[in-house]
Amino acid sequence: MKHHRLARVAEAIREVASEAILYELKDPRIKFTTVTRAEVSADLQHAKVYISVMGSDRDRNLTLHGLKSAAGFIQSKLGERMRTRYIPILEFVLDEGIRNSLEVARLLNEEKARSQESGVRGQESESTDAEAPPAHDDSAPAESDS
Repeated sequence: MKHHRLARVAEAIREVASEAILYELKDPRIKFTTVTRAEVSADLQHAKVYISVMGSDRDRNLTLHGLKSAAGFIQSKLGERMRTRYIPILEFVLDEGIRNSLEVARLLNEEKARSQESGVRGQESESTDAEAPPAHDDSAPAESDS
């Protein structure tokens, strides 16, 4: 099957799932959810819908459980939109990409703050060294210009 057709079907699945989750599902377990992408098998029988959930691990698990319960409803909405022989069976998968990128950004910001802090300390020590008068050694004999 042509790759561009699979991409169009995957995009349609992502759009329908996103709209259904955002506007039509009334399940209180499903909140703070974003559909990031969808992947479709070559025979259009199965589709993985990747979701990102902001919140704790408990919120993620509850949302995933709620979406698995609502998969049939979302498939029916997909059937109204698609004109294919088969409607893919939806499987919801947590997408850790956004969570990982937020963690990397947090670590980078911490390291940047730490390096700026050490840079400020380094500049302070250099400036105090430059401002201090040179040490005078009284034990050395004074040289005369004779």
